[in-house]
Amino acid sequence: MENENFIDYVKIWFHSGRGGDGSAHLARTAQTPKGGPDGGDGGRGGHIILRGNAQLWTLLHLKYTKHLTAEDGEAGGKNQRFGKNGRDVIVEVPLGTIVRNEETMEKEAEILEDKQEIIFMRGGRGGLGNTHFKSSVRQTPRFAQTGESGLEGWKILELQVLADVGLVGFPNAGKSTFISVVSNARPKIANYPFTTLKPNLGMVPYRDNYSFVVADIPGIIEGASEGKGLGLRFLRHIERNSVLMFIVPADSDDIIKEYRILLNELRQYNPELLDKQRMLAVSKCDLVPPDELDKLKKSLHADIPLLFMSAHAQFGIMEVKDELWRLLH
Repeated sequence: MENENFIDYVKIWFHSGRGGDGSAHLARTAQTPKGGPDGGDGGRGGHIILRGNAQLWTLLHLKYTKHLTAEDGEAGGKNQRFGKNGRDVIVEVPLGTIVRNEETMEKEAEILEDKQEIIFMRGGRGGLGNTHFKSSVRQTPRFAQTGESGLEGWKILELQVLADVGLVGFPNAGKSTFISVVSNARPKIANYPFTTLKPNLGMVPYRDNYSFVVADIPGIIEGASEGKGLGLRFLRHIERNSVLMFIVPADSDDIIKEYRILLNELRQYNPELLDKQRMLAVSKCDLVPPDELDKLKKSLHADIPLLFMSAHAQFGIMEVKDELWRLLH
């Protein structure tokens, strides 16, 4: 299937390393039978680190990873020898990845830049050796500090696609055809619902060598915010987009009603999505006779920019790109 390689949600049990124990060693030799403390500190436990990788676009490489455990720190030794730090676990993720607590769903970390690193589960601190506890009244402490335990728990890694413009529309509205015409994306296109089963990103060239990124979000249906159709699986990808471009075909029974249904699904999912810049593009205008299209243009009124286009006939495409650029800037 088309979506087998697109994974945007994984749940993993993470465990950062335990800190090594401090040493309680006493420097007792034949020459110094009553030598003092010389125990070293334990090493810290390994961290769990997220690292952004711009070459990744899915969480597929983590699909079968259920547990990730960082190395424990080594214990301290004699002659004030420090224990070795535990080896960190570095998890490379695509840009736009969020880490959530599995129980509270609270966002704990977010990766937005290439090579950005975040320590989201710190390893336990190493224990102090007995040399730290020597004093004038306690010259030979025979104890040391134990290392701290690491952190552990289930975490959800969730990918939200990074794009300037998100295409929003019912299945088979013409979103995939549009993105294939204006960008380098090559989505699967067919005349049946849910052809697109994963978000497609395309770089759109614009005037004077400028460009912007468009995301083709899989089709929404009425009730998607309640889990119907493809449900909530892809609605979260819209949260990253600066501009939302609603696409409704010209042969729809009621274009404005269809737009309002789409808008309501976004409102039910996250009301903040309505604060984004929006425009409405009426697609597939080549299917409507010219005189009927003129009537349609005169009859439609919307509170957002309204444009008409046909990706198949290359009609109105530049005007749409101009409007998207204006909204982005």
